[in-house]
Amino acid sequence: MTHKLAADRAKFRLYVEYDLAADGVVGLSASQAHYLRSVLRLTPGDQVVLFNGRDGEWWARIDGIGKGWASLKLMEQSRPQIPETDIWLLFAPVKGGRINYLVQKTTELGVSALLPITTKRTVVDRVNLVRLGATAVEAAEQCRRLTVPELHSVRSLNNVLESWPHGRRLLFCDEAGAPPPQTALANPDPGPWAILIGPEGGFNPSERELLRQQSFVVPMFLGPRILRTETAAAAALSIWQALAGDNRA
Repeated sequence: MTHKLAADRAKFRLYVEYDLAADGVVGLSASQAHYLRSVLRLTPGDQVVLFNGRDGEWWARIDGIGKGWASLKLMEQSRPQIPETDIWLLFAPVKGGRINYLVQKTTELGVSALLPITTKRTVVDRVNLVRLGATAVEAAEQCRRLTVPELHSVRSLNNVLESWPHGRRLLFCDEAGAPPPQTALANPDPGPWAILIGPEGGFNPSERELLRQQSFVVPMFLGPRILRTETAAAAALSIWQALAGDNRA
């Protein structure tokens, strides 16, 4: 079996932070080693696929594995690193497992950065970044993307807008009414974008006015139904990918 065929048949992907290059050796974390040894029951000679968000995807052979450790030999690159769409998601945090669902699904849909924000009607103002980071890694491993989205600390909407980067457009999902997607994104700018999903109580009128005053903001209406935050995030990101992102015709 060739290296490429072996890579194609490898079922298990792991995200690592080490540099990846031919003939390199990678040591896994204790939790990753436990997963391979005790959950997947892999042994020396078995193959896995590694990626780090910088060096593409590599297949690796387990050279040694024990309780809390594993050593992998990098063999061959199976996919080169390619540019991905630059799309941020700004969202008001929600409770419990719903925020995990949001992170999981938007990671699968190709979001490049996740920015939790607080607004005047936000109920949840804290997030567990460690847990959400693990969710993003697991989703990236599962969906075969080559990067893991950046996860930012919670900031206020006003603070984010005050330091908004030049050249990035903001797709404002306005529940009070705005152009439909096919109008809002009829001729999308080719540069970086972001999507803003507000709290389930809606934006305060003063926040809506502030957003519409910004030259970089593009309002869009998601429809007449009231959507949960995680549903709105997945819907808006799917729309953007179809009309302006990597799924654009």
